[in-house]
Formats: sequence, structure tokens, C-alpha cells
Amino acid sequence: MYGMETLLQNVERILSDLEQAEKMLAAAPNEQEIEQLISNQQDKFKEILGKQGRALGLKIKNKLPDNKLSTVAKAFTKSWDPNLVKVISIDDHIFHIQGTKCPFGLENTSRELCEAVMEIDYEYFRTAVSDKIKLNVSKTVAEGDSCCDTIYELQNS
Repeated sequence: MYGMETLLQNVERILSDLEQAEKMLAAAPNEQEIEQLISNQQDKFKEILGKQGRALGLKIKNKLPDNKLSTVAKAFTKSWDPNLVKVISIDDHIFHIQGTKCPFGLENTSRELCEAVMEIDYEYFRTAVSDKIKLNVSKTVAEGDSCCDTIYELQNS
């Protein structure tokens, strides 16, 4: 997928920021301040990665013949190894995939980090298809599950 180097650089920057946040957490005097620091960092990461997703969504939107979920999803599937990610279903309302390996190497890290990184794909689909796309990640290898189970669903207007 185009932009993979940029995405990996963003993830590396996030991991570096997380290390800095951990150092700050060690100096935090109470649990409430720790929770606030984590929340602020997660929001910051989502914002940065969401911008990347929107940029990628605009690029693909301009290259495809239409912005149906099925069309965008089929283009999206060309960016990964089919041995690691399996398409469960694609149509104009649902795109359901399951993967056994994270392309960002987030296995056994945290759901929160996965959610922040998934902001890329979420905003990609919202931009390329519709802002009525909803994302549900019911399982994630980042949290230690055996696979990621991800569904993009186009909500009715």
C-alpha cells in the first residue's frame, strides 16, 4: 500500500512518544494524573494518525470509479498478504476481515494502542466512502487475541 513507510514512521513516532509518556508517568504523583496523561497521549495519537488516514482516503477516492464500500474495500485488500488477513465478507454495507498478524507489529501491546493506530483505517474509509462508516474491532492481536476481527459497517442515512 502506498504510504506504508509514512505509516510505519508514524507508528515509530507513537512508540517513542509512549516511551516518553511512560517516563512522565513514573514521575506522576497520583493515579488520576496518570490516567489523564494516557488519555491525552491517546487522543493526540488518534488525531495524528486520523490525518494520515484521511490523506490516504482522499487519494484512493480520487482513483476509484465510485465510493461504494465494496469498491474501496476491494482496493484496500490489495495492500496486505492474503495469508495473514482473510476477507470474511465485502458488500456495499459491510466489510469484515480477520487477521492473524498486525502490519504494525502491535501484537501483545495494548488495545488502546491498536485503537489509536486503527484510526488510520477508520478515517481512510470515512473519507473514501462516507462519514457514516462505523468501525468495530471485537478482537485484536494487540490485546493478545489469536486474531483481529474487524468490521466496517455503512450505517443507513
